[in-house]
Amino acid sequence: MPLEGSVGVEDLVLLEPLAEESLIKNLELRYTHKEIYTYIGNVVISVNPYQQLPIYGPEFIAKYQDYTFYELKPHIYALANVAYQSLRDRDRDQCILITGESGSGKTEASKLVMSYVAAVCGRGEQVNLVKEQLLQSNPVLEAFGNAKTIRNNNSSRFGKYMDIEFDFKGSPLGGVITNYLLEKSRVVRQLQGERNFHIFYQLLAGADAQLLKALKLERETSNYAYLNQEASSPGGMDDASNFRAMQSAMTVIGFLEEEIRQVLEVTALVLKLGNVVLMDEFQANGIPASGIRDGKGIREIGEMMGLNSEELERALCTRTMETSREKVTTALNVTQAQYARDALAKNIYSRLFNWIVNRINESIKVGSGEKKKVMGVLDIYGFEILQDNSFEQFVINYCNEKLQQVFIEMTLKEEQEEYKREGIPWTKVDYFDNGIICNLIEHNQRGILAMLDEECLRPGVVSDTTFLAKLNQLFSKHDHYESKVTQNAQRQYDHSMGLSCFRICHYAGKVTYNVNGFIDKNNDLLFRDLSQTMWKARHPLLHSLFPEGDPKQASLKRPPTAGAQFKSSVAILMKNLYSKNPNYIRCIKPNEHQQKGQFSPELVTTQARYLGLLENVRVRRAGYAHRQGYGPFLERYRLLSRSTWPHWNGEAREGVEKMLGDLSVSPQELAFGKTKIFIRSPKTLFYLEEQRRLRLQQLATLIQKTFRGWRCRTHYQLMRKSQILISAWFRGNMQKKRYQKMKTSAVLIQAFVRGWKARKNYRKYFRSGASLTLANFVYRSMMQRFLLGLRDSLPSDKVLDHRWPTAPYKCFEQTNQQLQQLFHQWKCKKFRDRLSPKQVEMLQEKLWASELFKGKKASYAQSVPVPFRGDYVGLQGNAKLLKLKGREEGPILMAETVRKVNRGNGKMSSRILLLTKGRVILADAKQSQAKFAIGLDSVVGVSVSGFKDGLFGLHLKETSSVGSKGDLLLVSDHVIELLTKLFRAVLAATQRQLPVTVTEQFSVKFKENQVTVKVIQGPAGSGKSKLSFKKKGNHSLEVTV
Repeated sequence: MPLEGSVGVEDLVLLEPLAEESLIKNLELRYTHKEIYTYIGNVVISVNPYQQLPIYGPEFIAKYQDYTFYELKPHIYALANVAYQSLRDRDRDQCILITGESGSGKTEASKLVMSYVAAVCGRGEQVNLVKEQLLQSNPVLEAFGNAKTIRNNNSSRFGKYMDIEFDFKGSPLGGVITNYLLEKSRVVRQLQGERNFHIFYQLLAGADAQLLKALKLERETSNYAYLNQEASSPGGMDDASNFRAMQSAMTVIGFLEEEIRQVLEVTALVLKLGNVVLMDEFQANGIPASGIRDGKGIREIGEMMGLNSEELERALCTRTMETSREKVTTALNVTQAQYARDALAKNIYSRLFNWIVNRINESIKVGSGEKKKVMGVLDIYGFEILQDNSFEQFVINYCNEKLQQVFIEMTLKEEQEEYKREGIPWTKVDYFDNGIICNLIEHNQRGILAMLDEECLRPGVVSDTTFLAKLNQLFSKHDHYESKVTQNAQRQYDHSMGLSCFRICHYAGKVTYNVNGFIDKNNDLLFRDLSQTMWKARHPLLHSLFPEGDPKQASLKRPPTAGAQFKSSVAILMKNLYSKNPNYIRCIKPNEHQQKGQFSPELVTTQARYLGLLENVRVRRAGYAHRQGYGPFLERYRLLSRSTWPHWNGEAREGVEKMLGDLSVSPQELAFGKTKIFIRSPKTLFYLEEQRRLRLQQLATLIQKTFRGWRCRTHYQLMRKSQILISAWFRGNMQKKRYQKMKTSAVLIQAFVRGWKARKNYRKYFRSGASLTLANFVYRSMMQRFLLGLRDSLPSDKVLDHRWPTAPYKCFEQTNQQLQQLFHQWKCKKFRDRLSPKQVEMLQEKLWASELFKGKKASYAQSVPVPFRGDYVGLQGNAKLLKLKGREEGPILMAETVRKVNRGNGKMSSRILLLTKGRVILADAKQSQAKFAIGLDSVVGVSVSGFKDGLFGLHLKETSSVGSKGDLLLVSDHVIELLTKLFRAVLAATQRQLPVTVTEQFSVKFKENQVTVKVIQGPAGSGKSKLSFKKKGNHSLEVTV
């Protein structure tokens, strides 16, 4: 049963019933409601939401800073706040352990912890610089230590432990970063769908052309053998911008420009090593050897790193074995040379990563003389069970076994100390002690790691098979070790167990390891020739990465194995963790597809087993499931007893005892400590919550009842006051209305009486016709005044002046309008009398143009203010044109250069058009010779578009000489004037009106064919523009204006 106001159970210690199924269902319920954090005591379980939730930022940091751990919803800020306050106020060094499998959100969790601590600690210029350096270490380490995997787009491929050091005030002074087991095999090989480390892609995508040229690189990733071509770019990740962010972060941390340049050069060296192609060669005695296929890559490496390319080629293709007595050089075959090349690339990158971590530590380290407090943050791989588990999974799971051991011991120790502080007897807790598994792996003489080192160091034929045989012999009767040999001895048959495998029963489940590659990965050898060659480099950084290459410091002693180094690192880490107060964050991945809102119970169940969540809950519930201070406990539950509700004036403990006594809770379920009440079973807490819920309902009902009664009484009083007020106003208003009515009646009676008396006196002393005489006099006076005033205010005699004085009296409005019309007609007549015959003719043409084209053709408005000239070709200076007209035809009405549209191809040719009283003549523009002469009686119509173009079709009778060839399609720059004059000429010659059709689509006859001409508006939209003719078949012509 969940507590009031929560989704599911916020603390799994209170989960009932306690089983794996109910635990997973509770996590799923909370995840679907976007509650991604759940507690197990003071352990935080974080389920990756794969989306940004509005539960972070300054507002939430301030909120969790002011409350204790259990007062608000579960949150990672609550755990970070408890750790920081314990460090600051109690001088207890803290560590925060973040575990989980790849893609579960460990890196984001560590960022949130660091951002919270940075937000709540002190302020100041130096403090802010330290905080910024600590936060900016993340982008650098992510670039060089993270990669895209199948499970996670930004997976940390190394373990990281950061000690953040504070002064006595709680302000950060600096820190120290320790890295564990970088997955350097990724440098030379990646699984399908995965990528190499981010820095390679960021360098190629984000570096400018000048930097790439200096590093002798190309931007295309497909040109490099070490970069997986099948892996797509991670969604939401911008390699170029991340590269710039990484460079900026290195500058903030304190890297010099030269150091950044050297780091990028060594990174480029690793990329170029992958492109060194080795080929088969044979020595003179027939022994297989190897060589470089193309020396260009080696030469570029030599130029960039200051290396002798011949020495580098010799170091890659040969191996020198040195003893105290002699030195022997042997040639490597292609497979061995490729192994040497890849081993060199892995070692360079691994040492570069270690150098970067050490360089960051130099920048953020604290002086040895300062007294400091420490908070450690551990972000390390979670328990791993893959399809094929090798040496990497073995050491990772060994580290998780040690962390589980720390968790159990520290949790029980913390429980025991709290019981001791509160004066409650401690009872022994039964739990699974995984010390036997840790001992199986790490025992100095008889552990698996010791056997692996022994097998790597002993002389003779050594292989993974001999190593497995030694394990089978040594652990044949061990309860937590299995192999095919031990199963056969016990007559067990397991088809999933291979001949080259062994199985360990870890705390989180059984894991089968394949021993193939254990020996090579544990040896992690780099040939001495390569170390010495790298040491000889004139590149400062590369030279410093291989100190063992110095002949003066040469040692014949084998370096420590990878397993021994990791075991030593884990031992130091465990010692560090035991010295601090631990805080745990268990990260869980809800689905394999990184999709928000999806929850896979099977996947989460597997991770819950790996993380030992059920075991954690059982350890927490071994004694008392719930504990709380007397004050907060009494404040929450005091309403359950009449003795403590509504007020309690005594001690908090006495109030709790009194309240629980009234509720008859079993004494076996309770324990009273010095400052806290302990409750053994979650059922008791749920019983208290249920009683509190029922009591709250009763109190709510009581409050509602009291409130409703008060509200009704208040409402009645308001209604009563309102009724009295309304009655008073109503009575007053009725009396006022009655008085007003009486007053109005009295005044009316008085008026009638006075009028009667006046009429009586008038008839007595005056004639009956006096009023008519007086009225006529008044009307004549008004008329005289109106006419005299109109005479003095007449407007000018200009035709366009429409001003006119208004009538002074409404009775003269009609007379005033008639006078205005008469005055306007007089002005127009006076204007016409002054016009010459030519002006009259022009105005008549303008009038005809208005009737033909106003409101129909767009170019009409532009033609109105322009006078019609008629002659646009200079007739007076061209005698040839004047001869074209007959003498009896009179003057030429219109002469203009037009463009005739060719019937066949739509092209235009220039012609001179002459309009006389009887004919339309088209003449050649150059030779002034008549081409056509069309009688006006042969013109049957004109078609023109409504746009601003000058295109028109001249329709002719078929019986005419020209009409047999078809209609004419012409373009004129003065189409309004031309068609107006043509209309008047036809009207005068034939006594008929020429049909002028304004339309965007009309038909013309070309010889035997009817052609439809369609005029459309071009993109220019308006204004005069060049016409475009496009013929579509034999019956359609499209004209674009």
